[in-house]
This record gives sequence, C-alpha cells and structure tokens, in this order.
Amino acid sequence: MPPRSVVIGVDSSTQSTKAAVTDTETGELLAVGRAPHVVTGEGGARESDPEVWWRALCDAVAAGLKESGVSPSAVTGIAVAGQQHGLVVLDRSGRPLRPALLWNDTRSAPQAAALVAELGGPEAWTARTGTVPVASMTATKWRWLRENDPANAEATAAVRLPHDFLTERLSGAAATDPGDASGTCWYSTATGTYDPGLLDLLGLDTAMLPEVAATGGTRVGSLTASAAEALGLPAGIAVAAGTGDNMSAGVGLGLGGAGLLDHPVLSLGTSGTVFAASRTRPASTALSGFAAADGTYLPLACTLNCTLAVDKVATLLGLHRDDSTPGGEAVLLPYLDGERTPDLPTSSGLLTGLRHDTTPQQLLGAAYEGAAFTVLRALDELLRACGLDPADPEVAGRPLRLIGGGAQGRTWVETVRRLSGRPLIVPGSGELVALGAAALAASAAGGGDPVAIATRWNAGGDTTDTELPPLERDTETWERVGSVLGRAAEPLLGG
Repeated sequence: MPPRSVVIGVDSSTQSTKAAVTDTETGELLAVGRAPHVVTGEGGARESDPEVWWRALCDAVAAGLKESGVSPSAVTGIAVAGQQHGLVVLDRSGRPLRPALLWNDTRSAPQAAALVAELGGPEAWTARTGTVPVASMTATKWRWLRENDPANAEATAAVRLPHDFLTERLSGAAATDPGDASGTCWYSTATGTYDPGLLDLLGLDTAMLPEVAATGGTRVGSLTASAAEALGLPAGIAVAAGTGDNMSAGVGLGLGGAGLLDHPVLSLGTSGTVFAASRTRPASTALSGFAAADGTYLPLACTLNCTLAVDKVATLLGLHRDDSTPGGEAVLLPYLDGERTPDLPTSSGLLTGLRHDTTPQQLLGAAYEGAAFTVLRALDELLRACGLDPADPEVAGRPLRLIGGGAQGRTWVETVRRLSGRPLIVPGSGELVALGAAALAASAAGGGDPVAIATRWNAGGDTTDTELPPLERDTETWERVGSVLGRAAEPLLGG
C-alpha cells in the first residue's frame, strides 16, 4: 500500500485559526488543529496584529499534525483561506506597520460614501468591480488609513489581504487569487485585473499589490525553509494561492464550474452571508459581485451581525442561546456593530413591540428573527443576480444549504426554516472553509480542479448531510420585521 498523502487546509478567520489535516485521496478529515486570535478595538474599530495570525497558523498546524498522528513527511501541500477585506500594510522587510483593519471595522464609512460619489455613484462601481464600496471593503480602509494614519500609509511598501499575508509568509511569493482580490474594490471582475483608474483614485501603485493567480488552487510557490522550520513541515511542498473564507466554503461545498451552480448557501457565523456560485457575472448594487476561487463568480450579501450579536442578547438576558421562543409582537434588530446589509454602518440595535406579557425567551427569539431576516432578505436579489427568477417554482424549491457555526444550533436552524419556507440541507462536514482550502492545496500539489476534488471528496466522505423539508413560511413575522426595518432605518438606526 502506498504511503498516505495529506494536505493542510487553513481557515484563518476573525476569531481563530483552524488547520485541517486531510487525506489527499479520500478527503477524510484526519484532525483539525486550533489556535485563537485576538481582536481589539472599541466603537467601530476592529483590529488584529497579523503576527498573531502567523503564530496561530503555526500552532494550529502543529496541533493538527499531533492529533492526526501523520508524519510531517506525508504533507504535500498547504493553502490558506482567510477572512476577507482586512487591510494589512507592510514595510519593505515584509513586517506589519500596524494592526490590520478587519472586515468588520466600520470607521471607514465616511470614506466609503466619498468613494462612491467620486466615481459617479453605485452603478459605476458595480460596472467595474461588481461591488459598491461600504465600510467593510479594503479600498475604504486604505482611504481611511491615508487620512487618519498618514505616517504609516506613507511608509507602506506592500498592501495585503489577511490570506495574502499568510501565503507570502509560507512561500515568499506575493500572490492572491481572483476571489479574495474581488473583495478589495480595486480589482475589476469585468477584466480580471487590477483596475488602473481605481488605483489612481485610491493612490495605490500596482507594485504594492500581490500578483493575481489564475485560481485559488494555482501553485504560487513552495514552502520556504524558514516557514518549514516554523511549521515543522518539509520545505518545498506546494503552496496554493489560497482565497477568501467565503470562496473557500464554496469550494468545500462543491460549488463552481465543476460542481453545483446557482444553488444558494446561507452561512451563519460572526457575519451572516448568502451566496452562490454562478457563471453569470453579478451586477447588482444590492450585492457584492465577487469572483469565485475557480474562475466562476460568487455573488454574495453579507451582514455584520449574526451569531455573536444574538449570543450577546442571550447573555444580557441571562439565557442559554437555545432558551428562546418566537418573538411574538417584539421585533429586535441586533445591529450591535453597525450594519453592512442594509448599509447602516453607524447603526445600533433596536427593540420595539414590547408588551406586559413579553417574555425574555421571546426577546431572544426576536433577536434570532431579526438577524435571520436581515440576511434572508437578500436571497431573492442573489437569485436574480444568477439570472434566475425567484418566483419560478423550480428555483423557489431549491434547497438552501446552511453552514457556519449557527448551522449546528437548533434555534438558528428552526428560525431559518420558518422565515425562509425552503427545504434545508445542513452539510455533514462542519469545517467547510478548511476543507475548501485543503482542496485548493491538493490542486496545487497534484493538479486538478479544486471544485472537482472537493466534489469527489464529498461523494466518498463518511459524513451525512441532514435534509430538512420546508415549513410553511411565517409571513406574519417576516412582514412585521420588514416593516420595522423599513420605517426605522434612517431616524432610529443611525443610518
């Protein structure tokens, strides 16, 4: 029997790093090493030291190898999927000049509004990048840095996204992929290149940016001797370009040109996202029109407030997160960190509809409903961006794949079923971002389409998806929450 070959898929998220040690042939998840991150900041600020990500990557890989019992010599490739949009600025030696501005840092909201106006409005941005700048996007953070921390902006020799920074530490190559690059608002999904006019608008030089590989599974280099020593891995193994976390989850689900197209996914994590892989280039001002990791597109809508916001409400009420009931007349919009979809970056939470008989459990249920409504509301727009009619019975009957930490929570699942009225599929694998990164690593190490690799792994895997039939849609709650959001957005939410 030939020796086992494994790859490592790294999920470097907002809160932690996970390193999935994965059998290259079967996709069997042998072990997942974990290490925490540190996020700092008050008000709208959210920052992390990129060096913490690197140390966490090293620790997570070591933990994964130890748990798996696999010899490091069996590892043939590694790839990183990272939190999107974060701004990492480096000096000439490749060291961070300051903490990274994370995707959920909302301080650049004024810069986002100014950039939209300077180019001529939302449609002008959508035509070029597929995405209208909001505070989450990297371009707005770079503009904020130039205006608020000019010394570090002036000293910047290189600009990276979080996953780019880690890939460069692994391989020495300044590389990214179309998927994560498309979340910067200086990469054009229309041309597949950096947009010179936008770089001029932002005061960026292409020499400061990484090269864009063809796909997230493209081999961009080999593990350097110094990185190999830090990770306890063999020098010279394949390093893939990697991608953003949402794109990697898509690969892990088998979404893309070699797999499922135009099938919606709802991810419940720190953020809530709804997305699909499509061959249709998205051009909706209501969505982020991203590229996918495999050469297709990934239209996506993202909210800032999802599982952490609801958990905060549970803590305030002194309840377990599943000790809830439907909200009744109460409506709670848990926009505790501002909001991205809808674009209300300075908003705060809003509670209305209280009665004498309202219970704490109903208030928690209302928080679930508010968070789920916010992301589900974008689903029809997502389907239209894929060139589909949401009212078509075949399209309306397509199951919604539910992933992320919230997909493991009973109340989250039941709230989404009740408000969407759709059949749900909860994939058996709970580490889809890391699994997608592992497929990218396998592609870089041995060739092959990463989506095809992930599809093969899923078909032969030892996990079983949970399929849930649709419930009758709770239109009463849907309309109540929508009415409150529509009437309150400007005067009460601080938009």
